[in-house]
Amino acid sequence: MTENKRTLASAAAAVAAALLLASCGGTGDGPAPEAADRGAAAFNGADVEFARMMIPHHRQAVEMSELARTRAGEDVRALAEEIEAAQGPEIDRMNGLLESWGEDTGDTGAGDHAGMDGMLSQEQMAELERAEGGAFDTLFLELMVLHHEGAVAMAETELEEGADPEARELAQEIVDAQRSEIELMDTMLGGAGGGDRDESAGSGEHGGH
Repeated sequence: MTENKRTLASAAAAVAAALLLASCGGTGDGPAPEAADRGAAAFNGADVEFARMMIPHHRQAVEMSELARTRAGEDVRALAEEIEAAQGPEIDRMNGLLESWGEDTGDTGAGDHAGMDGMLSQEQMAELERAEGGAFDTLFLELMVLHHEGAVAMAETELEEGADPEARELAQEIVDAQRSEIELMDTMLGGAGGGDRDESAGSGEHGGH
């Protein structure tokens, strides 16, 4: 009987050990690698570039919109307020994405990215700052259309090349919102074409255009 008890005890211990090993394997060898793979594939270089470049791009649009508070007519001022209200929080979202990826934030000055698509040169910003009344309204709309076109191009690149779902979702929101605003601004300008805008939107060169 003693020998039988020892045999039964050994068998029970072997079964318990097998169950424990299977349980550990289910939590260690299964989902864990998949989770690691998901983390590694959550973002890529295109996502980082999108956020870092779009932050100063948005910041300049906010700076342009702030000028409209005391210089623009009612319609342009209302549009500028909408642009500022939308793009300010988007800057925070992109900084949050960069932090979540363990990347340095793109919270840099617009002057460091003067060659970016749609970015205004220092001369163009100075011209906008000097403008008043109807001249300000026209110049603001012309320059903001170009600025929006640059942002749309950057966002479309993110949609083509990016991997992070949240960054891609934000890029699509930017494309949709800014295309709609471009159509509105073209209407406010009287339906002027891109060539007409280029000739009248300040004396400086348009960044990226």
